[in-house]
Order: sequence, then structure tokens, then C-alpha cells
Amino acid sequence: MATVLLPDCGCLPSQLDTPLKSFQSFYLVRKLPLYELLDKQGGVCGLSYKTRIEEDNCAFLKPDGHLCLSLDKDSYERLGIEGKACKPKSTRYVVVVDLSDSGMAPGGCGYRRLLSGLTSRLPLKMDFLLAAHSGGGDALELLLSRYERSQHTPEVSSRLLTDLTRPAPLTSDLRSYDPFGFLEWLGAVQADISCADITDGFLSSLECPRASGVSSPSSFLLSVRGLLLPENVMTLVRQLRHILEGPRPPPWAAVTVYAFADNLYVHERNFYTLLLFPDHAYSLHLARPAS
Repeated sequence: MATVLLPDCGCLPSQLDTPLKSFQSFYLVRKLPLYELLDKQGGVCGLSYKTRIEEDNCAFLKPDGHLCLSLDKDSYERLGIEGKACKPKSTRYVVVVDLSDSGMAPGGCGYRRLLSGLTSRLPLKMDFLLAAHSGGGDALELLLSRYERSQHTPEVSSRLLTDLTRPAPLTSDLRSYDPFGFLEWLGAVQADISCADITDGFLSSLECPRASGVSSPSSFLLSVRGLLLPENVMTLVRQLRHILEGPRPPPWAAVTVYAFADNLYVHERNFYTLLLFPDHAYSLHLARPAS
């Protein structure tokens, strides 16, 4: 999911219509054999659907052509491809293969070894979410023609924030604001939770910030859910930059990106909030693993 929060904004800016319409469709492919992904480097990305990262075998095809597998110990040993333990004394292993490497070209020794592992020793099949990017539409269409699949488009929703018993967006200079407090406040806004609810029952010593100075009479919250590609998010950010450069811009804009909860790389720049300001300044808040 990606969300956009715009203070001092009573409706969806028309400048966001084009980037929202540019979000590509994606597909849910049923019982996809993983060896089918070996020829899709650089043109297709996706991840296994409804697999539990701590219990099931999971797969993730990154936009840069890296195939990442999270496997239990038995599956890892049967596959026969070098990887590493998720953490010391762990019974789960991660295997990362760069499909764009010359040795992974069809017919190469690395390709043949991985193909043998995924067809004979460990013939994994998974439900998979897939999308084409960077001109990979033809490769994806060829794959889709052979398997049961359903097409989906990202779901767009929005709401106007006008209830002042909820957290009221701040119009003060957020660059001088405590970042932890701001993120707690932003979470309250996006979850539609009262500041008082958080402050009364919060587990940390941080307080949910109140509006200081002049608060916005209304703010606009936009959410997009689905298999979102990096270029989709970048198009959205660029268009927000144009809005902030225009006449009577909002004091700031916040973009928050959430990865799938069971994504192998959920903490690799895949959960973050980007604050943009009219003077071309940015503030990036990156999530880090609890460990």
C-alpha cells in the first residue's frame, strides 16, 4: 500500500489523476511452478501469495532480476543451491540468485543447476502475484497463457479528514518536529484513531503530538493498495513535487509506502515515509528491523 497525506486540501488534486491511472494491473497466478521465473529476469516482478514467512517456503522476484527464496531446512538441502541461514542457529535459509548474471543465461551452468533443483529435487509450486515492468509485458503474457490467473487493478480509496477530535494535521515546520512523535501522529491519522486514545494507552514515553499554531481545516488522505511497482511510486512522488511547486501549495506532503507483511525484504527500504516540502527539501523516515 502507498498513502498520500495532503494538509490544507479538501479534495483530490486533479494533478494526481494521471499517476493513479498509470498504476499497472497485476495478476494472481495459481500454482505457478517456480522454474517458470528463471527466464523472466528484468521484465517481471512479483511475490508468492499468502505464504507465511516464518513457516512456509516463500519466493520473491525483485524488479532488478534477483530471485529470492525463503526455505525451511529440508527444502534448502534438497534444492542444492548455496544460501545462508536467516539468523544464527535458524532452521530457515535464504537463497538469492541474480538471474541477470551471465551464468544464469539459459544453458549456463548456474541456470541448469537451478532448473534441475526446481524441476526434480524441489518442484515448488506457489500462488504468485506478478506484474510486468520495464517492457516485460510480452514475457508475462506468454507465462499467463499457460496457467490459471486473474487480473487485478490497484484499489484506490480516499477520505477527507475534518473531524478535529482526530489528530489535526500540523502546518508548523515539521523539520523541527520530533520525528518519532510525528510518525506516531501520522499513524494515528492513517488509522483514524483519536490522539487521546493513543496518549491514554501508549506504551512508550512519547506523546502523540497536538496541532500547534494554525491547524488545517481539512486534509486529504489517499490510499492505493495492490502490487505496486517502484516506478508507480516514483511517478506519484514526482507529481506531488509539481503540486508543491504550484500556486498556493500545501505546507508539505507525506508519502508512506508499506510492503507486504510477509515480503522477504520488508525492511529493505520497503516501509518508509517521505516528507516533501515546497522548498525542495525532503525528510525520509526508514523503518528498521526490531533486531
